[in-house]
Amino acid sequence: MVKLNENFSKLKKNYLFIEIAKRIKAYSESHPEEAKRLIRMGIGDVTRPLAPVVVEAMQKACAEMGVKETFRGYEDSGAGYDFLKDAVSNYYKSFGADVSSDEIRISDGAKSDCGNIIDIFGSGNTVLVTDPAYPVYVDSNIMNGNDVIYADSTEENGFAAMPDKNIKADLIYLCSPNNPTGSVYNKAQLKEWVDYALENNAVIIYDAAYEAFITENDVPRSIFCVEGAKKCAIEICSLSKTAGFTGTRCGYTVIPNDLILKDSAGSDVKLADIWARRQGSKFNGVSYPVQRGAEAVFTPEGQKQCKENIAYYQENARVIAKTCDELGIKYTGGVNSPYIWLKCPNGMNSWDFFDKLLTEIQVVGTPGAGFGKNGDGWFRLTAFGTHEATAEAMERLKGLLK
Repeated sequence: MVKLNENFSKLKKNYLFIEIAKRIKAYSESHPEEAKRLIRMGIGDVTRPLAPVVVEAMQKACAEMGVKETFRGYEDSGAGYDFLKDAVSNYYKSFGADVSSDEIRISDGAKSDCGNIIDIFGSGNTVLVTDPAYPVYVDSNIMNGNDVIYADSTEENGFAAMPDKNIKADLIYLCSPNNPTGSVYNKAQLKEWVDYALENNAVIIYDAAYEAFITENDVPRSIFCVEGAKKCAIEICSLSKTAGFTGTRCGYTVIPNDLILKDSAGSDVKLADIWARRQGSKFNGVSYPVQRGAEAVFTPEGQKQCKENIAYYQENARVIAKTCDELGIKYTGGVNSPYIWLKCPNGMNSWDFFDKLLTEIQVVGTPGAGFGKNGDGWFRLTAFGTHEATAEAMERLKGLLK
């Protein structure tokens, strides 16, 4: 008899964004005229096109693939071409994080690596996740048979949970700027988490997918800006939001050479080595044209063009935040993040507020309850739309709630 991974039966029946899609579809089919007015501010997908310098680099690389002398097949290492790893390393150095090229592995995005990284750890670990949290942190560990415990991120602590010394965890998922809440950890707060991990021989899995949106000086762009982090942390990052690569797919994971654990026999094991082995077995790497496009992101012109797109989204965030201020709605995010995490008015729960916005003003957001128990009564809006759609959605919101 074939044995199944029965951990899958422990997952919630529907992935959050699949449930949202089902509700939108049902509403659209029953209200086709109203559905034409839908403004989507739910899934964090970008709307601005790739920077011209990125497109040019990819076009050039595609042309190379059509010539025998410059054609490339399998990449030898699967870890990424040196030209891209060097570019990422220099990018880290630009904001004070010492990350060498050989500590970087190129991937097809942060979501994949956030889920796949658990493969290099044994089952039965105690995994600490801040709640609310991006669903992949929880789901991937449930699939692997790990025990998931939660650190409460709430209105009282600014949705930035801190370590509890009375709780012992083996793996810790942190995300700053946070998805979904838009909150951030300053350097002193991250140092507390690093110290906690070192004291407990734990490993921090740090999702830095939104680091390019940071505007405040005391908020680190990388956990490796914090002393001691290279002995206890893995950092996962993506070009999806940094450079609009949601459909192009490219990211990178940093596992420091100093991150060493003991195996069951007491021998030292470099986590970078077993991640490399895992990737070598299960992943063939990111395509050459995409890696050339990614390299262009880190050139001076690429940084200029990508920052222009980020500034566009930041203006949307400012408009959403201003609307919340006018309506007296509490919120976090928007300053260092493309997300605004707002408190549902009149004590409504998240899904009721979702349905109200969908059916009454045809605006789609993301119910906070889908990110964990502390998310109920909260709601996420993204700043990734157009200026026009964002402004229109906020006018509708004011008309609904004033």
